[in-house]
Formats: sequence, structure tokens, C-alpha cells
Amino acid sequence: MAAAMSVSAVVPPAAAVARARTLLCVPATARAPREMAAEVAAAAALGADLAELRLDRLAGFAPRRDLPALLAKPRTLPALVTYRPKWEGGEYEGEDEPRFEALQLAMELGAEYVDIELKVADKFIKFMSGKKPETCKLIVSSHNYENTPSAEELEKLLAQIQATGADIVKIATTATEIVDVSRMFQILVHCQEKQVPIIGLVMNDRGFISRVLCPKFGGYLTFGSLEKGKESAPAQPTVADLINVYNIRQIGPDTKVFGIIGKPVGHSKSPILHNEAFRSVGLNAVYVPFLVDDLAKFLHTYSSPDFAGFSCTIPHKEDAVRCCDEVDPIARDIGAVNTIIRKPNGNLVGYNTDYVGAISAIEDGIRATQSTRSTTSPLAGRLFVVIGAGGAGKALAYGAKEKGARVVIANRTFARAQELGNLIGGPALTLAELENYHPEEGMILANTTAIGMHPNTNDTPLSKQALKSYAVVFDAVYTPKETRLLRDAAECGATVVSGLEMFIRQAEGQFEHFTGMPAPDSLMRDIFYFYRSPRVHFEITLSLLSAVDGKFRALASSLDNPSTIKGNGRAAAKPRL
Repeated sequence: MAAAMSVSAVVPPAAAVARARTLLCVPATARAPREMAAEVAAAAALGADLAELRLDRLAGFAPRRDLPALLAKPRTLPALVTYRPKWEGGEYEGEDEPRFEALQLAMELGAEYVDIELKVADKFIKFMSGKKPETCKLIVSSHNYENTPSAEELEKLLAQIQATGADIVKIATTATEIVDVSRMFQILVHCQEKQVPIIGLVMNDRGFISRVLCPKFGGYLTFGSLEKGKESAPAQPTVADLINVYNIRQIGPDTKVFGIIGKPVGHSKSPILHNEAFRSVGLNAVYVPFLVDDLAKFLHTYSSPDFAGFSCTIPHKEDAVRCCDEVDPIARDIGAVNTIIRKPNGNLVGYNTDYVGAISAIEDGIRATQSTRSTTSPLAGRLFVVIGAGGAGKALAYGAKEKGARVVIANRTFARAQELGNLIGGPALTLAELENYHPEEGMILANTTAIGMHPNTNDTPLSKQALKSYAVVFDAVYTPKETRLLRDAAECGATVVSGLEMFIRQAEGQFEHFTGMPAPDSLMRDIFYFYRSPRVHFEITLSLLSAVDGKFRALASSLDNPSTIKGNGRAAAKPRL
């Protein structure tokens, strides 16, 4: 295998390769055996393929008392038994021999998988003295909680684990930046070519994509927690999210990858919106969150045509202009890109759908509540104050000016406000100066900063007193749906426009760039307006279901019964890296 390289550098042969689907494993982490058994049953109901019994999490664990109950047949799921020592990230603090005895007993009781750490694998295999049942697969694992080694070091580690006689290799590392995950993908493809079963995952938020995309690159299994708060490793998604949000059962070598690039990115509702939209039109694609520190490095590393398009959010929209090979003229004029498409020749093309989404949302909000002339924009001639001078601020300022508004830029840093003000031909203010800025009544205010975004929901860019001069207030922040800024503005009598509407409209524009198809407007709105939490999950009530079309009803049903969308494995071409 080659040394360090971008994901595009490995091009597998075109021949089809048949392989089993990636399994979904739920860690059972309860403190009592009865509760752990209940977790296994719950995992089965959610659609998992197997359960990991974390024996080191059990309080007062007694192997000969507890294991027969935990492994009694018939079982709802196959069992992967792990007894992780503290020195490898677990909770067991005793000697090796009692731990080995418990693992061997688990094998004798019919456990389908047993996990042992590389550091003591030879010692454990010697302890077993050839008594491992043929029906039990031995996973030899290595966990690195500090970083992800180089490609050469990962290859050496792989060889070390294989040399123990492992049935399945497990390598878990930690991402210090998202490009680290590409090296794990290379290892997965290398093992697929050699027909070596491997679990290859990268921990923490920057490694999240390894957990979702491992079926594309041939991973043996991925872990999903039973629910939030029961993770067995950093940034582990729930099994329900893997099945229902990311459609992981349908991910294979030919699946196209899209996603949102940002920092932060965990709050974004884009994955659930785009993934369900993709599913509704039958597109073999997945949309994931990319927590990116260095945009240029990310785009260079994930340069395969399979990484086909990206949404771009704070703080990368301006850098995206410089990173694209081609930029749509409007996006270039704005100076910000929120949508990147990779063409078949590898060139990156940048677009901006923010300005249309935001400006049309504000116009419709005004038309719905204020009398306007139908032939002209309700923004024409109005004083339009934009808070923020970043990518979204540039888009709003550009769009408002195009509609005939008189634009003013306010920003925490005056130099940046002045720079944007000079570009659009408008005055610049600091946020402190904006507090006392009220040259006329009936002004429009648009916040394009992250002030007030979850979890800092009590923050606001402007005092309630200052809001009394505004007739219309728009907030690009959409988590929470009603920000403090919008709540204060409404109490002052202003027309308020939520960032939710901008988000939907710009997302529909992105979908059309991604797919070349019209966006499923009704479906995307249904999904989005049922989405209430700052985190990625649904809160659907029976009283709301009557307002939802058939496709969304099916999705809602799948959240209660994920097995209804469980897919089948398939033979397909190997992934392009």
C-alpha cells in the first residue's frame, strides 16, 4: 500500500467485488446484568445486527453468575463480548488471568465474537490453548486515543494484528483533523483487496464520517449507541441515526458522498434534510457533517469524484471562493460560496444559494404582514441593516442592494464592516454604534452572525431597546427556531422572519445543484418543520402526523420501527478513493 496520499490517489480496479454488508453493533453499557440484557433487547428492536456486551461496565461482575444469563439462548442478537482494561480505555482494573477466564467462558457459552487487545493477544491465545470454538470469531483490537498514525504505521499495525491469528482486525484511532480519516479509509480498502475482515474507525467529532462511511470502504462493522448518553466511544452516533438519518443500510461502494463543511457543524439539520430528500428521489447518496479546520487541505484530501458536493457554512464561505476552480459570477460578486460541486473532471465549482434563500424569505415575510406594491420588491428604498460581514453577511448585503435597498453594515470589528460597506457602497458601523443608530423608523434588520445560536441561546446582537426602530427583523440563526433576537423583536411589534425559512430555501437550491433535479419542496418543509431539537433527532407527535404527506409518515413510522427500512447487502463495484 502506498504511503501518505489523498483519498483520490487509490483507484481500485473496476471489477465487481461481492462482500457482506457492514454490520451495526450496539454497545450495551449498563451497570447491572438485567439492565444490560434489556439494552440488548432494545438494540434488536431498533434494527441492530449484534450487541457488544461491555463486561467492564458491569458493577460487581461475577462471570459464572452473570455470563450464563447474558448469553442464554435463544438470544435476540449475536453477542460481541468485550472486557476492556483501563489501560486500553475501559474500566477493568484487575489482573489479566481473571479477565481471560471470563472471555474464555463467554466463548464456551456461545458468544459469536470476543474482543481482545493487541497488547495481550498472544498471551490470551496461549491461555486458550486451542480451545476457541469454531463458531466464535476473535477480534484483536488496538485503540489509539491520541492521534491517527501515518499510513505506513497503520500498515505495520495491521500486520502485527494479523500475525496474532485474529479472525477480525480492529483499529480505532483519534482524529486531530478530519483528513486523518482518509488514512483509515485507505486501510479499509487495502484490507478489502486482501479479503481481511477489519473494523476501522476514527474517534471524536472530526472522525465521525468514519462511522457512517465505513460501508462504502468495506468496514466489517460500525458501532451505534442505543441512545445519546450511552456511547462507548467519543462521537459515536446512535443506531437510530445511522439507520434513519444516514440510511446506512443503503450505503455501498458506489454511493456518492455529500456533506456540510463547517466549524462548528454538529448543530446542523442539513444531514436529515438532504438524506431524506435523496431517498425520496432514489439517489444513491449520503450527506454527512464534515468538521473541517482547513478547507483547502480537506478538499485536496477528499478529491475523489465520489465526494461529489458540499454545503459550506461558517467559517469557510469566503475561503471557498479561493478554493474553487470556477465560481459562479454572483457568488464571486458576493465574495462567498455556500455550495461546492465537483465536476466529472475534478474541478470544483462554487455557487451561492444563501442570498436568494434569505432575501426571498424576508420579502415574503414582509408581503404577508405589510401592504406592499406587488410590482416592486418590498425592500426597495428601505434602510436595510446587516449585522455581520462574513459570507452570509455579504450574501444578504448583495441581495438587498440588488433589490434596491439602502444597505448599512454593522460588525463587531469595524475594519471588516468598512470593507464590506465599501464593496456595496454603504456606510459601516460597529455593533456598539448600532445600539444608538436610528436615523428613521421602519428599518429592516438582518443578523447573519452566530450570536444566539445553540447553546448560547441567551445571547443577542442588539438590545431590545434598539430593536424598537425596526419594522422587520430577520435572524439567520435557526437553532433555536425562535432566537432571543426574534423574541425581543416580536415583543417590540416588528415582523420577524426566522432563519428556518432561509435555510429551507438555500437547501433546496443546493439540492438542485447536487442532483440536477427539482427539490422536493413539500417533503423538505415537512421534515424541517417537525425538527425541533438543536440536536439531530425528530420529535413527532400524533397530532402533527395528519399534516404530513405519505413519504414523511413512512419516515416517522421508521423512527418507531427502524426494521421497516432495513436493507439488504449487495454486490457492487469497489469504491473509488
